[in-house]
Amino acid sequence: MNLELLQQLVMPLTVLGCLVIGYVLKNYIALDNKHIPLIMALCGILITVAINGYVSVEVTVIGGALSGLASTGLHQAFSQYINKEDK
Repeated sequence: MNLELLQQLVMPLTVLGCLVIGYVLKNYIALDNKHIPLIMALCGILITVAINGYVSVEVTVIGGALSGLASTGLHQAFSQYINKEDK
């Protein structure tokens, strides 16, 4: 996949929504961490449908899932940065 294509598919508003949902899941709901990426991918699809409606499989499903998974990666990178600063 081309990096430009990924940049077009990842939607910042969907990433932000998934970050909030992921934070709530991780900190306030007893849930195994291995399920969070799948839940974020599904939430990304749902948030994308809520914002844009169903456009196409590429934009709605793949873009929403990528945005949800990007929020998971962004959370991990930020957490590791914060933990590195504490030490």
